[in-house]
Order: sequence, then C-alpha cells, then structure tokens
Amino acid sequence: MTRKEYYETITQENSALVVVDHQIGLYTGVRDIPIDELKHNILGLVKAMKVFGIPIIVTTTTESMWGPMIPELRELLKEIPIIERTTVNAWDDQRVANAIEKTGRKKLIITGITTDVCLAYPAITATGKGYDVYAVIDASGAFTIKQGELGVTRMVQAGVKTVGYSNVVVEMLKDNANPLAFAVYSGLDMPFASLVYGLNEYFSKK
Repeated sequence: MTRKEYYETITQENSALVVVDHQIGLYTGVRDIPIDELKHNILGLVKAMKVFGIPIIVTTTTESMWGPMIPELRELLKEIPIIERTTVNAWDDQRVANAIEKTGRKKLIITGITTDVCLAYPAITATGKGYDVYAVIDASGAFTIKQGELGVTRMVQAGVKTVGYSNVVVEMLKDNANPLAFAVYSGLDMPFASLVYGLNEYFSKK
C-alpha cells in the first residue's frame, strides 16, 4: 500500500524545523563540506523557514564539551530557547520529543551536526514513530566523507527523505507568485535572488 507521506508535499501548515547541535566544537571536525558553505546553507534554511512562520525546535548537546551554538545561528534564533541535553540521540531527551509533538506537525525538516549521528539518529527515530522526515544533507556535516555517506545511506534505508536546503524550501513555497517568494529567496541567499526581484519589479510595472 502506498504511504500518503511519500507523495504529500510539505506546507507551512504541516511542517516543523528541528535544528540539532550546530555547535562550535562540532563544526571544527566537519570535513565533508566547506564550513562557509555549511554556514551559508543552514542560515539560509532557517531564514527562509522563519519567513514561512513554521515552528522551530533547537537543541544542543553537552555545551561544556562541544561548546555553544555557532554565533551566527544563535543570533538568528535568539527568540527561540535552546534545549541543551546530554543524550546522543536528541529524540531520547523527553523535552525534545515533547516539543516536537506539541507542534502538532507530522512532517519534520531536520538538520544536524553530525550527519551520521546528530541528524541520522533522531531522523530515524522520528520516522519509526510515524513522522515524515526530511533530512537536510547540505545543511549538515560529517567528520569524514565516508561517515556522511554512511549516515545518508542508513537514513534512506529507514525511510527518511534526503533533501537539499533550497529544494525543501522551494517545495514549501510552491508558487513564485506567492507574496512571500522574494523574502524566501532572499533568505536562501541564492545567486538568482536579485534576478527574481528584478523580474518581479519589471513585470509589476507593465
């Protein structure tokens, strides 16, 4: 039997964003994506999702060991309380699980450092509990290329959807005529964002 979540798209009404362990100490170990690119992608994802106004859950692990959240992201999420936990799997902390459940959303967009642990473990657990999970691979990072690949493979085997930071946002946008389109593309900070704005300005005057 075909599962509904395999073809039902994400929307502002059915989705929540979960940001896991984007911490300074963990960033120092990332080797499968350039740090500047990783920061660009996670910041773009969060900015765009904030435009949509979807619920955002933020967690870190043992900050005394791995340090605080990277400052650029913390500034962007300053109004959202961080759930600092000690569990390896974010879902194993009842506060995190409760916060996600409280959103009432069944589609979860998750990003984490590292891909094979901080992202993969809660993504797989959530999928097993009936959530439809989108793991944002290019807004996550791993300590080696192989670890990242194995993490992605394991998630796919478990039924997690693997996505990029921009395509998951565009799926939610759905229509470039959406009044939020310019703010969303600007948040993503993609090279063609200014072109989109210019074209909108041009055609609005015709």
